[in-house]
Amino acid sequence: MPDTDARVVDLDSGEPLPPGRDGELEVRGPQVMLGYWGRPEETAEVFHDGWLRTGDVARMDPDGFFYVVDRRKDMIDASGFKVLPREVEEVLFMHPKIREAVVAGVPDDYRGETVKAFVVLKPGEAATGEEIVDFCRLHLAPFKVPRKVEFRAELPKSMVGKYLRRVLVEEERAPEAPAP
Repeated sequence: MPDTDARVVDLDSGEPLPPGRDGELEVRGPQVMLGYWGRPEETAEVFHDGWLRTGDVARMDPDGFFYVVDRRKDMIDASGFKVLPREVEEVLFMHPKIREAVVAGVPDDYRGETVKAFVVLKPGEAATGEEIVDFCRLHLAPFKVPRKVEFRAELPKSMVGKYLRRVLVEEERAPEAPAP
């Protein structure tokens, strides 16, 4: 877009990052909104020195093209370590028995949040949570490995087939119903 600037900044410090690094996508230009009508506090939260914080985790390649890789609000904060669900999901999709997978941050008394994988296996396949975790250990840093694995027959999806991570998180955060 003409007269539009975009950059990727560090998720914590807000400092611009070089190409190839994941961070938050920020934009500025004449078509970018000026703020939220009648909501100055929310406006202040999303603007930084004239840049709009999009909430998208992105990467810029050496040619200046941007790739959105996740949403910041979906990021898992496990004991202060930042985990992008998409990165863990990509590893899960490499497992030969997994048909579908969604990763989310769920409450954890010790870590604050922990990584949980919701998995649908391919027809006729069987696996254990331990098998899935061991597979992830081969491909991920220790803090990114799911601590919990839940097998499901299906995962919640929108009408267009997008996984509804928020539904899974809401289920995890809902208080358990009292036993009859």
